[in-house]
Amino acid sequence: MKKLMSLLLAGVVLLSACSSGGGTEGGSGSNGSSSGEGSAAPKEITVWAWDPAFNIAAMNVAKEAYAQVNPDVTIHVVENAQADIVQKLNTGLNSGSTKGLPNIVLIEDYRAQSFLQAYPDSFYELTDIVKVDDFADYKIGPTSVDGKQYGVPFDSGVTGMYVRTDYLEQAGYSLDDLQDIDWKQYIEIGKAVKEKTGKNMITLDPNDLGLIRMMIQSAGAWYTAEDGQTPTIADNAPLKEAFELYKEMMDSGIVKVNSDWSQFVGAFNSGEVATVPTGNWITPSIKAEASQSGKWAVAPLPKLAATEGSVHASNLGGSSWYVMNVEGKEAAAEFLAKTFASDTELYQTLNTKVGVIGTLKAAASGEAYAAADEYFQGQKVVSDFAAWTEQIPNVNYGMNTYAIEDIMVVAMQAYLGGKDVETVLKDAQAQADTQIR
Repeated sequence: MKKLMSLLLAGVVLLSACSSGGGTEGGSGSNGSSSGEGSAAPKEITVWAWDPAFNIAAMNVAKEAYAQVNPDVTIHVVENAQADIVQKLNTGLNSGSTKGLPNIVLIEDYRAQSFLQAYPDSFYELTDIVKVDDFADYKIGPTSVDGKQYGVPFDSGVTGMYVRTDYLEQAGYSLDDLQDIDWKQYIEIGKAVKEKTGKNMITLDPNDLGLIRMMIQSAGAWYTAEDGQTPTIADNAPLKEAFELYKEMMDSGIVKVNSDWSQFVGAFNSGEVATVPTGNWITPSIKAEASQSGKWAVAPLPKLAATEGSVHASNLGGSSWYVMNVEGKEAAAEFLAKTFASDTELYQTLNTKVGVIGTLKAAASGEAYAAADEYFQGQKVVSDFAAWTEQIPNVNYGMNTYAIEDIMVVAMQAYLGGKDVETVLKDAQAQADTQIR
């Protein structure tokens, strides 16, 4: 640890020496603005993010808003693929040098703990600027360690069930019939839809276990115990139920199997499936097919029937903003404090311009969130998603979500291929115990 600390400190010193303008402790140059303690803030902040249509677009909106109150700070938003960000962070932080790293970086919630716990001195603490009670509870777990806050919660991956109401009606159901159902009932409705319309109820990729994640988090469970470290697979009742439901869907003939993103989107844009249970970020893709306007609505996510405490709310995806512990960290933190950490009006703009549903609770009372959406038959879908966001159970994703899920994908294939579910989960448990602990 002493050696690691020495390397990290050396990296900070090296970065300070190479930064333009010499600078003070507060940044690489003086622009006359203050961070509240009299230290000069740097003129430039670099941000790494992925997805130009969503995350980068959102950061650019925040950048424009911040320019109104602090025009002297230049913010560079640099696009990287998410995988490249992960690789660059790991490479840089493993080397013990912070040279070339950004001031602010976007990290997916499923990956956050792997960075915060593996590199505890590389991220700037934001406890003083992030009021945890102001955000949806489930976002605080991934963004904090030992009660200290390191991330500014950003978008919600809150889930819902997008529904073709015309197909439902042909099968004898209405949107009201989907307001409080479990997955068993969902499958039965799916059988009726298939019989009456010839349409599948859902499209799934057996190599993508997003549906499993949604199911288990709705019950406050994950692949690991509450410590985020211990694999909990063999004796995980919600996980077993989710596996059984997944296979039941496959065996019932209500699933259109897909193998990639384009096939997934194509299945509903072409009208081949009746429902899409997933994160709210799919809304732009649903609405991309203009000819289907007025045919869609959004219902709450079904819950697990056999698991007590399962709710009609869950999460899939989502990310948060982090400040690297490099020169200029105070100015980067101040920027986030004035934008994503507190600005409710900014979130209204983010929703109307980009489609972001944030996790700042106060934003839910804004005009954009309360607006009716004619594509969804006048339903106030953003308001519904915001309400469900506050109901999402908080789970500890830990450091190994993707490593364990690689094991779970193989387990699912074995289960769908005929192996007993308990045997499959026990085998997966043994493998996870060997690889993860």
